Amino acid sequence: MNGNLHHLLPSRMVERAWHVIVVGAGGTGSAVLPSLARLHHAMLELGHASGIECTVFDDDRVSPTNVGRQGFYPNDVGEYKASLIVNRLNMLMGTNWRAETKRFTKSVACHKVDLVIGCVDTRAARRAIVDATKNCDVYYLDCGNDTDRGQVVIGQAEPAGYQKVKRANPERLPHVGQLFPELIDASLDAKDDTPSCSMAEALRKQSLVINQAIAVQAFNLLWTMFRTGAIPFSGVFVNLKTGRTNPIPLDPVAWARFGYAVPTPPAKKASKSRKAKIAA
Repeated sequence: MNGNLHHLLPSRMVERAWHVIVVGAGGTGSAVLPSLARLHHAMLELGHASGIECTVFDDDRVSPTNVGRQGFYPNDVGEYKASLIVNRLNMLMGTNWRAETKRFTKSVACHKVDLVIGCVDTRAARRAIVDATKNCDVYYLDCGNDTDRGQVVIGQAEPAGYQKVKRANPERLPHVGQLFPELIDASLDAKDDTPSCSMAEALRKQSLVINQAIAVQAFNLLWTMFRTGAIPFSGVFVNLKTGRTNPIPLDPVAWARFGYAVPTPPAKKASKSRKAKIAA
């Protein structure tokens, strides 16, 4: 299969609220969530039925090193990140979103969810999202970054019986773990740097701008999805050092370049009547 695909959103995301889970309210999450609230408001103003219903998962509290680098202030230190951001947005934007001050695990029910946005910094956390969304009809938008580069990748969770029927649906969008398996390999987390003990040290390790840069790309993707009713591309690579932004097309050929084995549709069997005519 060659050429870009045209992937339309399911009708339920046009007719009712988007049911969204955001995993992580730290660096990228604290930048994504205000944009998500703006999108909710814009959707309502443009006639969408209910906008966005959102639940945020994060068991972390604000530390002094988070102030300035993430969307928090000195008075926030010691408070839960998820509840702080959700309460602020509910008060300022009139939303009725929920905060879960606990870690997102594979046991979280996602069967009624339309979209999971991952703003996490460990492979184990990504693995939990992949496991929780398995057998669910849900999109998974991953927002990941390193020191001065990162990626935004949207895909679809593996439906029930996927391993048996995947040949019949080659147009299913691969998620981040299928395009980049190393990003959900929890055994590699031990090789990552330990948390910084000061803001100065943290800034030496990571650009002050990278979280916002990734959040903007995620926001643009979601806005385009709403305005067009379709997913425009599989993802985006961002490199602040070079100033370059490169998209990942909705193209099985592009996916194959990352090592993803694109499923092929099954060969059509000739009908009995056709076989009879050939035999005759």
